[in-house]
Amino acid sequence: MRRKFGQSLRLGVAADGLALLRVGGWPRSSVEVLAEQAIEAGAPDALGKSLRALLGEFDPRGWPVSVVLADELVRLWQVPPPRGATRLGDLQAACALRHQHLFGAPPLEWRISADWDAARPFLAAAAPEALLALLESLAHEHRFHLVEVAPQFVAALNAWRRERRPGAWFGLVHGGVLSLAAYEGSALMAVRTAVIPPGADRDWLEAHIAREALRVGAGRPERLQLCGAAPASWASAAGRLKFACTLLEDDSADWPQHVRLARAGMTS
Repeated sequence: MRRKFGQSLRLGVAADGLALLRVGGWPRSSVEVLAEQAIEAGAPDALGKSLRALLGEFDPRGWPVSVVLADELVRLWQVPPPRGATRLGDLQAACALRHQHLFGAPPLEWRISADWDAARPFLAAAAPEALLALLESLAHEHRFHLVEVAPQFVAALNAWRRERRPGAWFGLVHGGVLSLAAYEGSALMAVRTAVIPPGADRDWLEAHIAREALRVGAGRPERLQLCGAAPASWASAAGRLKFACTLLEDDSADWPQHVRLARAGMTS
């Protein structure tokens, strides 16, 4: 597969499917869906076999590849830094303890990355060591450059970081799930997820945000900024005074679910 100047590949990986995109280029960037395929549920090593088959078909040798992992494959949590923390080791220990408290076990089979910060709560993410080892092995076998591996929510949060308004919460809608980063001022208070009920309207959203604010001990946000497949009816309308809601992405393209996953982190 020939590569033009500025092009790269994006690979979306979920438990039930994959998507491979060719993105970028010059002078005009584009998004081309190369493949989207389902993964057979319950089959031994189904994910590994599907990834090998997909990459073998398109021969990504020499290409830069960014991988986006579906959030159900990873763990995300907020970590309050310990008082007096001055070293990275202090933050790593606090992160591991918080993981054990939330998930019931130390992160022995998980690889952790985080926005380490000794002054304020920070976001941590963990991906299975076995999955990361598989991706690194595939990069070696197929001779592509593994540029980045990121959870979908983290990829979206980083991509829209500059757009986040003071006093706003950030959210991602994907696969019928709403994931939220709740802030108090500039401090991250919590990362929360909830299944969106069928037909959820703006009234449901306002009630849900009010409940989450109470649960995490934060004030109700002045604004909610959403990316992903958010319903258009959630956007701000005349007469809505509880909080404003901004949809950061144009949903007109109607991308399939696994393609949306692979696109996470792209703002155009």
